[in-house]
Amino acid sequence: MFTSVAGWTVRNRWSVVAGWAVALVSCVVLAGIFGGDSITNFADDERTESGRALATLNAAAGGSAADEARVVVATPPTVPGGVRNPAVRAEVDALRQRITAVDPDTQMADLYTSDVTGDTAISSDSTVGYTTLTVPAQSDSERADLVAEIKDASSQFDAPDSRVNFAGDWFADEAPAGMGEAIGIGLAMIILLIAFGTVIAAGLPLVTALFGVGVGASVLLLLQNVVDTPSFAVSLTAMLGIGVGIDYALLILTRFRAALADGCAVPDAVLAAMNTAGRSVAFAGATVTIAIAGLLTQGGVIGPTMTLAGCAGVLAVMLAALTLLPALLAIIGTRFNKLAIPGLRTRPGADGALAQRWSRTVQRHPWGGVLVALAILIVLTIPAFDLRLGFGDAGNRPAQDTTRIAYDDLARGFGAGANGPLYLVTELPDGAGGVAELDALATRLEGTDGVATVSPPIPLGRVDGTPVAMLSVTPTTGPQDAETLDLVHRIRADLVPESGLTVELTGAAVGGSDFAELTLDRLPLMVAIVLICSFLLLALAFRSLVVPTKAIVMNLLSLGAAFGVIVAVFQWGWGMELIGIGKIGPTEAWVPIVLFAVAFGLAMDYEVFLVSRIRERYLATGDPTTSVTEGLAKTARVITAAAAIMVCVFASFVFFDDRGLKAMGLGLATAVFIDATVVRMLLVPATMEILGRYNWYWPSWLSRVPSLDGVHRSAVEPDESPAVSTRADVG
Repeated sequence: MFTSVAGWTVRNRWSVVAGWAVALVSCVVLAGIFGGDSITNFADDERTESGRALATLNAAAGGSAADEARVVVATPPTVPGGVRNPAVRAEVDALRQRITAVDPDTQMADLYTSDVTGDTAISSDSTVGYTTLTVPAQSDSERADLVAEIKDASSQFDAPDSRVNFAGDWFADEAPAGMGEAIGIGLAMIILLIAFGTVIAAGLPLVTALFGVGVGASVLLLLQNVVDTPSFAVSLTAMLGIGVGIDYALLILTRFRAALADGCAVPDAVLAAMNTAGRSVAFAGATVTIAIAGLLTQGGVIGPTMTLAGCAGVLAVMLAALTLLPALLAIIGTRFNKLAIPGLRTRPGADGALAQRWSRTVQRHPWGGVLVALAILIVLTIPAFDLRLGFGDAGNRPAQDTTRIAYDDLARGFGAGANGPLYLVTELPDGAGGVAELDALATRLEGTDGVATVSPPIPLGRVDGTPVAMLSVTPTTGPQDAETLDLVHRIRADLVPESGLTVELTGAAVGGSDFAELTLDRLPLMVAIVLICSFLLLALAFRSLVVPTKAIVMNLLSLGAAFGVIVAVFQWGWGMELIGIGKIGPTEAWVPIVLFAVAFGLAMDYEVFLVSRIRERYLATGDPTTSVTEGLAKTARVITAAAAIMVCVFASFVFFDDRGLKAMGLGLATAVFIDATVVRMLLVPATMEILGRYNWYWPSWLSRVPSLDGVHRSAVEPDESPAVSTRADVG
């Protein structure tokens, strides 16, 4: 099949390139015109108590599509009267007028009147006050424009020694769009120039990846019209697409270059590359896609949308690597090596003498290699046992961010719990009984440890004909503190059952905790599906029960190290300033499941690239020691380059503002780095040397099971001519 597809692509190369160009332009234009909006409340899952309570609140509000933020005014203690100072009050009133002038539908409530609970929104020492800013429903682009205008209006706030800031996700300061992707692409280009030594050769993987990412991301934007998609989904598509796309193209280019060096004509070199490296790319793409599809077990919003985002990126760049790239190679031909950079031109087919010496050293002391590798992995994994899931908030943003300043001011004026109140929502039976029970619950809450304030019962109207009311509880601790979650558990376990009412809790702390529990409940099923599918694929590819078992164990060790690094940085604060984290907090609840799926799939890719070469040499020589040495020597250069590119692309995403994307980028970069170095260059050769021929154990009763023919064929330089090397088979 690969030969037929590659042959058709070579014969119709100009049509293929034109088709991709039309597809890219069409998708980008359509996405720009008809692209849907993302959502920020993907964790408000009605399968959880907090999600159901929030849905009740929204229904009681009449399903209003308006959004709310807070305007926070703060003064130092030296200002007489604080925010009640006449000069400050005049500036606050002027700000209200400027905001109304910007958009008449945007309403800033009066700071100097009581809030819905009957309490004033001014702190007891009058140094901090807040009021509500109500913004109508808008598209993402319209909201961004409005926020920019409101911020501009607030810059004219000129009260002495006072400041105004905004609390709300959409007011968060954002890095320039595309900065993370640009940094990753720039670093990838440098590595490609070093790997190939010519501008054209280095540019082709980037062109291939960008075509695929452009199409994949545009399709995802269009699908946002019918599928609720988190705001970071498109960035995740770009992250995976760029990293994976460049790697896949690199493998094919390396094989094409080797075929040209062996004297093949351009069409034959393309066919040889696609019949070897192309097979590995297709298998690798399928492996990553299957791993990502395991996210479907999560259900809700996060499962399907993260599957869609990941698969859109991976499948689009895989298709580009299998069709667009061979067409470009057929057009460019021998000009592939033009525009060489002095001092960087490398010789294709290099034997990898350094890698060969390294492999022999490891194989002479295999148990030492295993112990060193395990020691590194275990040390890196230790922090993972402190993994705590939840959601970050404005308190984790950089200190100069307007939402972080507002967060800190609210905590200073009203206590840490003001940034994460708990809402107890209940449907009251008709009559006075329900009201009395709710009053009694409020009284008990006031005497509960960890509670700062409790509002009087707040009637919210009727939902499906039933009266609905709410209590607002302000904890003494912040929304990310363990004490706050302990309070939530005590309210649910003790106070609510004693009240005689059906009460559901919601709020920032509750929502994060509930979503994390839901995620963890479904994690075992997801892990089981991914592991079983990966085992079966590798077993069929290499006709071995030992190779897939060993691969799964090693991949899990790499993932443990990645989780450990995330915990050390995001929860313990090690080096957090280097990646723009303002304060430690929990690991974003969606990160572990997505990281597991993606990183596991990528690790399987490297397993295929390395072990396929070792398997090929084992079939040719029958010597397990020599096959490991030669396999590592032949793959070390391309695996190192591919891993370095992925590490740079993934690590560049720490420059994003989204805390979850920072964690994903750091986790994936760590997983790939550990996998390509400690695992592939140390643990794999050591364990394969120890196991010897048992690596290829395949019971006789499985001999009738078909193999995935051709997957093992070398994706890197061959030992013999391409025409001969493509005849190799497994089993």
